Amino acid sequence: MSGTTIGIIGFVVLLLLLALRMPIGIAMMLVGIVGIAALNSADAALKILGEFPYAYSSVYTLSVIPLFVLMGNFASSSGLARDFYGAAYAWIGHRRGGLASATVIACAGFASLSGSSVASAATMGKVALPEMRRYGYDPRLATGVVAAGGTLGILIPPSTAMIVYALLTEQSVGKLFLAGFLPGILLSALFILTIVVMTARHPEYGPPGRKHSLRERLVALARSGTLIGIIVLVIGGIYTGVFTETEAAAAGALLTMAYAIGRRTLGWSGLIEALLDTMKTTALVFMILIGAHVFTPFLALSHIPANLSAALSGLALPPLVILVLILLVYVVLGTFLEGFAMLVLTLPIVFPIVTALGYDPIWFGIIVVIVLEMGLIDPPVGINVFVVKGIAEDVPMSQIFAGILPFWLAMIVCVAILIALPQIALFLPNTMIR
Repeated sequence: MSGTTIGIIGFVVLLLLLALRMPIGIAMMLVGIVGIAALNSADAALKILGEFPYAYSSVYTLSVIPLFVLMGNFASSSGLARDFYGAAYAWIGHRRGGLASATVIACAGFASLSGSSVASAATMGKVALPEMRRYGYDPRLATGVVAAGGTLGILIPPSTAMIVYALLTEQSVGKLFLAGFLPGILLSALFILTIVVMTARHPEYGPPGRKHSLRERLVALARSGTLIGIIVLVIGGIYTGVFTETEAAAAGALLTMAYAIGRRTLGWSGLIEALLDTMKTTALVFMILIGAHVFTPFLALSHIPANLSAALSGLALPPLVILVLILLVYVVLGTFLEGFAMLVLTLPIVFPIVTALGYDPIWFGIIVVIVLEMGLIDPPVGINVFVVKGIAEDVPMSQIFAGILPFWLAMIVCVAILIALPQIALFLPNTMIR
């Protein structure tokens, strides 16, 4: 039996294990070990299983994962999200659709601390949905903007998805973080433009809120100053070379913890809960990464990536057409696979093809993350949709998906702009001070 055939069988078995709800890290490790034993030797497989998990988990650079996760957990308990939403609401809430636009801005701000789309959607849903409901917002717009705005959590740095991409492709985490900043602002602006267009066509979707006085606006802005300061410190520190990404994560976690303690929103029970949640998330990400790095040698031995790259090259298609086909595959996978699963399953195959076509790996990482965002609101998986549904239990799922569609189209526009103008993503990493 050829290596390619064994590789295909391994993929089918992996998908079956995922369908049976086996954790993806364990499933990839199991298939990878058996596949390496079949294509090389049992001794080689056992050596990898015995040595690699510890050796990989003890790498210093991986400490960026628990530190950024911890920063997000402290931010969730500190009330920073509510402060940032309050500032955005005070300045633009009186306009038609202003509360929805304020939600997008607050999601972008909170995303820069949480690194998680689910956390962003859950936190902002609890803050923004009651306000939009109070002013009579259409449920489709209210729920759609929270679900879509929450996806900014994995595009605007820090982002766990970017960290996983960087580790799987051996790219710089710091450069990926910087590369995601301007596209994150672009996508936020496109979301706000979508709200403006929707409320212009249907004014009843987003009635104006209360107009705040200048004093109220300044007070609200000052209250959100801590979040802005932490963002500037973390991203600015990486850009100027003052911090490595790991040091920036440590500084951000320390500052958010100090702020939460100072506001008396973080007691002993909250601290223990944040630490436990960080441990659970870190263990999950580490298991996925270890499984992926065991599965990747199996794929290399099967020659599937090399054969697929050669086959695509033989078609003589323009690089842009191949890129679009790859992205369409990601969109389809997003309808039934979770984001991390998509990354670890596809990157060992797709990444060599993309780099062979001459595309920048940092730029491609941002494109992939946006497509992953689309999967977060795609039916039938759409994790963010179910998060919002849990908060707005009276809104039918069909209305939530209807509200998401315009924002999903905005994501496609964002991808098209980044393909046409890759420097939007590459400007900051190319000019960072090393």
